[in-house]
Amino acid sequence: MVFNFEQVHNYYERLIFEEVAVQATSHPEFTMDMLADVACVALNRLPARYVRHDVDMMFYLTEGERHVIESSIGDALKFAFDFVQERSNKPAL
Repeated sequence: MVFNFEQVHNYYERLIFEEVAVQATSHPEFTMDMLADVACVALNRLPARYVRHDVDMMFYLTEGERHVIESSIGDALKFAFDFVQERSNKPAL
């Protein structure tokens, strides 16, 4: 039996990657590596929600749940940008 798990992914990944790209214009001092770190920090602050198709998850969410997700993403990204910025300003040892 052959298994194909290529469709399985964390629901938040695409949302975070897209939002980091949007917010990157407000952070021109961030390098590509720093933006990747922002995405990792933000994703680590969110629960893992694995799906095969994003539309399947969106179909079953209430309006309140969608709002909570959007708020959680915003909070995680704010924290992540601040976290990475703060760490990048520290001198190397």
